Amino acid sequence: MLQSPGEPAPHSRKYLVRDRIFGIGDDYWIEDEHGRHAFLVDGKALRLRETFELKDPERRVLITIRKKMLSLRDTMTIERDDKALATIRRKRLSLLRNHYRVELVDGTELDVSGKILDREFAVEYEGELLAEISRRWLTVRDTYAVNVVREDADPALLIAVAVCVIRLAERERGED
Repeated sequence: MLQSPGEPAPHSRKYLVRDRIFGIGDDYWIEDEHGRHAFLVDGKALRLRETFELKDPERRVLITIRKKMLSLRDTMTIERDDKALATIRRKRLSLLRNHYRVELVDGTELDVSGKILDREFAVEYEGELLAEISRRWLTVRDTYAVNVVREDADPALLIAVAVCVIRLAERERGED
């Protein structure tokens, strides 16, 4: 979860993300809380499977998100530098319908729980809050905020996790 070596720490810790990233297909900017361009979303609309790239302001790819095509349960993968970084799926045997597990390739597990479809949930590592996802801070209708709480957390990864769990919850509910 630490910043990648050589990556500057972002100035802001709250990011505004548009809803329906996978339905857009156009490029658009995720802004920080001060209105500055923080990440570019490249929708890759012509691919056969759901894919998008999260890029820095210089348009370098930081994260690629893909929906796994052949899996028993809906699963999404997050890649960095064309290598798997994390796998996201709904947590098995959970009494909570809105509980997802993020398995990083190094064995680290993050828990995501809350009201996913309402955009009111948290990402935690061993019970410690890493990020809050919420609409309650905003007046813009189709936008939610990803508030990165822990200083050494990777904002690009946490934004990607939020996007993935929302998409998985929507697919489970039958929204495409």
